[in-house]
Amino acid sequence: MKQFTLYILFCFILSACSQIESPSLEKPPPAASISDMDSMPFPQSWLGNWEGTLLIYKDNKIVQEVPMELEMLHMDTSANYTWAIIYGADKEAGRRPYELAVIDASKGQYLLDEKNSIKIESYLFDNKLMSWYEVMGNQILSIQEKRGKQMIFEIIFGSAEPVSTTGNQQFQGEDIPAVNTFPIKGYQKAVLTKKE
Repeated sequence: MKQFTLYILFCFILSACSQIESPSLEKPPPAASISDMDSMPFPQSWLGNWEGTLLIYKDNKIVQEVPMELEMLHMDTSANYTWAIIYGADKEAGRRPYELAVIDASKGQYLLDEKNSIKIESYLFDNKLMSWYEVMGNQILSIQEKRGKQMIFEIIFGSAEPVSTTGNQQFQGEDIPAVNTFPIKGYQKAVLTKKE
């Protein structure tokens, strides 16, 4: 089960994107500074290559540390963005070449295409790109947030079966609805820094 859980998390994660302007034939445009990038809308403001260490937690302890990179680039052949996540030292074997599409930027709606028939809707709120999905009985919440020169990458996962159900009764004359609580089985976090 432990290997399966790690496999699920490595195969079903997402994060952001970036844009590269077409080069001018007369004079190349100046490189955008980080402050210039911050003033651009998502996903352009997240472009670049990011790297750091993914910390994998279980039972409130770090059980594994994995090198991690995130490449966010504008695609040359479409309006979509590459969203490549790389786990481990082997950059080829550990590469997950996803693609991010803009569905409706005004509503913060995006789609992460894992290029294997899996497509996950993602939503932008307050500079946080989030997706929430279920696979094989596991719920996964993915959150990425850009903070200046850092990208915060978080995964929360647990069973889709409730650990408890409370309420569902009358209390002091008020009908209390049933509340299902779901167990959190693990947490992953990486603080990625943009490569210069």
